[in-house]
Amino acid sequence: MSDVNTRISSIVNGSDVVLFMKGTPLFPQCGFSNKAVAILDHCQVAFESVDVLQDMEVRQGIKGFSDWPTIPQLYVKGEFVGGSDIMMEMFEAGELQQLLDEKQVAKAL
Repeated sequence: MSDVNTRISSIVNGSDVVLFMKGTPLFPQCGFSNKAVAILDHCQVAFESVDVLQDMEVRQGIKGFSDWPTIPQLYVKGEFVGGSDIMMEMFEAGELQQLLDEKQVAKAL
């Protein structure tokens, strides 16, 4: 496993919910990242975020790690869920909240 994959694996497995995004939850730098943050906020879930704009190695590495070409990317309990479109589809169908509840992720304070 390469150094970047080891770093990403550590990040993904270090928190219940991790969002790799452009920018930060307070200052998203693209509409898709903004949408992803809004969905997680609406689900009232605690999550860690990784600003891929601050680390080009992670920005490129996460795409190979997940075999998913776009950012943002959501991980729950170490498992890749998808990007903002999949998050939106799951959210609208109630599946995202169901997944978060099944995985017993921490609620936001």
